[in-house]
This record gives sequence, structure tokens and C-alpha cells, in this order.
Amino acid sequence: MYILPRNEALDVNPPAGNEELTTHGSDWLWAVFGLYMLFFFIFFGTSFIAKSGEKIFHYLFTIALLVGSLTYFAVASDLGWEVITVADSKPVSGLWTRQVFWVEYVNWVVSFPVIAISLGLLSGVSWASIVFNVFLSWTWTVSLLVSAFTGTRYKWGFFGIGILAWFILAFNTLFYGTIAAKRVGVSRDYIILAGYVNFFWMIYPIAWGIADGGNKIGVTPGYIFYGILDILVVPVTAFAFYFMSSKWDYNKLNIAFTRYGRVPQSGEFPEKTTPAPAAAAPPVVGEPTTAV
Repeated sequence: MYILPRNEALDVNPPAGNEELTTHGSDWLWAVFGLYMLFFFIFFGTSFIAKSGEKIFHYLFTIALLVGSLTYFAVASDLGWEVITVADSKPVSGLWTRQVFWVEYVNWVVSFPVIAISLGLLSGVSWASIVFNVFLSWTWTVSLLVSAFTGTRYKWGFFGIGILAWFILAFNTLFYGTIAAKRVGVSRDYIILAGYVNFFWMIYPIAWGIADGGNKIGVTPGYIFYGILDILVVPVTAFAFYFMSSKWDYNKLNIAFTRYGRVPQSGEFPEKTTPAPAAAAPPVVGEPTTAV
């Protein structure tokens, strides 16, 4: 007798490939989906009690958690994949294929830039630096996606380019970000957050290399690895930002974005309170003007 209903996702949406998702893997992915949805509703709920000018991190991580929920729903349902020819670690000399989920890379394309933007806003680096880091995160994740869908060993060229983008991103967030954070007085919190994120970002290439990249482990073990990493990087980081942000001065950090004309408690702005100089009265029609 089953207490819980049987997982029929793989019966409705059958997997394919020599290396494919198993029912136990789908069970794990449904659990990750449930955790993501739980974190999403809790985090979204906290936005209703945050000050009006202090919701930027709520907005960012709410999107990351919602997209993560969507992608894990798809993978748990055995949707959003293609069968790719394996180039490495084949157990036979002939053709060997693997089920690769492109939808997981959609999750990273959204969540990694969210984290890069959040770290940039906290540190006080320029908008140009934030945009640069966002494009680096996109280059990294897209390189992994293209590499995963390359059926020859040329995949490692795409992988190497992606690792270069990740290395620059890590350098920017750990070095330049820390320097900027010291100027605005949040270096301690920033170092904790940036160090935590970059530690787990460093593990992603390893996870990818033994899963979608090198085919050292199967699809189910690979998604157990990915799921643990994603939970630690996105939901945990989101709540770390939430709890630490309670002591940050959003005005000093210049991130109270909804203040102008909407949030008077976010600060004093002389340009909005100083009266403009009175305009000179227009000359009366028919009255001669005085020559200077």
C-alpha cells in the first residue's frame, strides 16, 4: 500500500538514451522542486514586510527562485531534454548516448546573473562592472550549454572558454568587489557572501565535468549533484542576503531605487526641496524696455 501516489512522470514522458533519468532521480528532482517552491513563497512573502525602498534583493531572488522552480518541475517531469552522443567515458566502443536537459541551463542563465547583480549592488561597484559581470555569467553558462550539446571532444574547447569567463567573474567579485565594499562599509558581509557563492561556483565545473561533460556518472547522480549545488547557491544565498540586509543602509549603498517621488522615508534630497528661483516677470506690452 502506497502512502504517497506513485511517481508516473517517466511513464507519461519516457526518457531516452543509454544514460537516462531514472524514477528515483525524478523523485529527487520533485523534492528539489518542492524546496524551491517553498523558498519562493517564503521569500516572496517577506517582500510584503520589507520597507518600500528596500525590496531590490527581494525582487531579484524572487525571480531566481521562481525560474528555478520552473526548471526543476520540467526536469522532474522528464521534459526539456535532448539525446546527445557521448564523446568520453563510453562503456562500449560504438555509439553511446546520454539524456541532457537543456532546461537546467536556463536555470543557471537566470540565477547566476541575479547573484552577480546582487553582489554588485551590495559592493557599490559601477553599473558598467555589474553589466560586465552579468555578461560573464551568461558567457560561462552558455559555453557549458553548447559544450554539453557537442557530441565530439571539441566540447572541451567551449568548456575552456566558459571556465575563462567564470575565472574573470570570480576575480571581479572577490577582488574589485571587496575593494568597493570597503568604501561603503559592508566589507565583512560582502566577503562572506562573495566567498560563499564563489566557493560553490568553483564546484559547478567539477559537477559538469563528471556529468554532462565527461559522462563519468549517470544522469540521476549528476542531477543529485546539480540539485544540491543549486539549493546551496540560490535559496541559501537568497536568505543570507535577506537576514544580512536588515543592518545595511540602503541610502548609503545607493540602492533605494524606489525613493524618488514614492518613498519619502528613503532620504532627503535638496534638489527636490529647495525652491526654484523666481522667474522674471514678462515685459508689459507697449511699455518700452530699459536699456542696459
